[in-house]
Amino acid sequence: MTSATLTDTMRDRFTHVVGDLLDTEATAVVVLAVISHGLFASSGVEARHPDRIIDVGIREQAQLGVAGGLALEGFTPIVTGYAPFLIERAFEQVKLDFSHQGTSAILASVGGSWDAAGSGRTHQAPEDVAIMMSLRDWSIYVPGHPDEMEMVVRSAFASGTRAYIRMTNDANATPYSHHPGEVVELRSGSANAPTVLAVGPTADDVLAATAGRDLTVLYTAAPFPIDASALRTLVQGPDVLVVEPYLAGTSVAPIVEALEGRLLRMRSHGVRDVDLHSYGTPADHKRAHCLDAEGIRAWIDHSLGVQTAR
Repeated sequence: MTSATLTDTMRDRFTHVVGDLLDTEATAVVVLAVISHGLFASSGVEARHPDRIIDVGIREQAQLGVAGGLALEGFTPIVTGYAPFLIERAFEQVKLDFSHQGTSAILASVGGSWDAAGSGRTHQAPEDVAIMMSLRDWSIYVPGHPDEMEMVVRSAFASGTRAYIRMTNDANATPYSHHPGEVVELRSGSANAPTVLAVGPTADDVLAATAGRDLTVLYTAAPFPIDASALRTLVQGPDVLVVEPYLAGTSVAPIVEALEGRLLRMRSHGVRDVDLHSYGTPADHKRAHCLDAEGIRAWIDHSLGVQTAR
């Protein structure tokens, strides 16, 4: 892993990891639409590789089109920007210039569902994972810690995976995943206890919300494709609750497919009211979506309808 401080953000770490790849991999190229250009400049990465950091200006469709052309020429483009611009605004280019052409790229978004709360709805994209999941041929990562983000960037580049990586300011205190795509057990409940699957940066709040309760808590930083083998091993009872930091219900279908043939009672907790009209802070939005520890605890109690305290 890249040497970093305990306080570095996913975005800061991403800049340094991509700089390392540009230093060592001749096929690496970065395509920007202004966003993050300052980080690559201030970190010295642009000075080292002025010919492989391309800024097309505020033109996200062109950003993806240029990246698609570079992919056809044998490069591995690394493309970053705010999720609503990179994914929603330029979705046609993602679909045609990569999926249809059979080429690969690393798309790394910032902003997530509420990081830029003060900028309003234009900078929020709780729908991004659902949109990308519709393509079916992209691996989607929602890292919960800068170490996990670095791991998936390096792995995706090395393997040529078509990867969408959702970077956020929210992060767990520690990395819980040490292999890309895995589902891991964070807490074991009794036989047939309900299972709660925490996605990415929701894990610490889920652990706080479920403390002292007879629940199995699982974790993944890769909602699609889901680690079906681990789910089949670790999920014992019929009740499966998923906590996801994006549009509620997005992760349900892959989990149901992974557990096909079992009796399931699936419930999902994520962003439901996508059109909050109060700007506020990221913490305000997280609380409004009931995705802080208190909100998650209340949702679990309501969903199960029973006392789960030991």
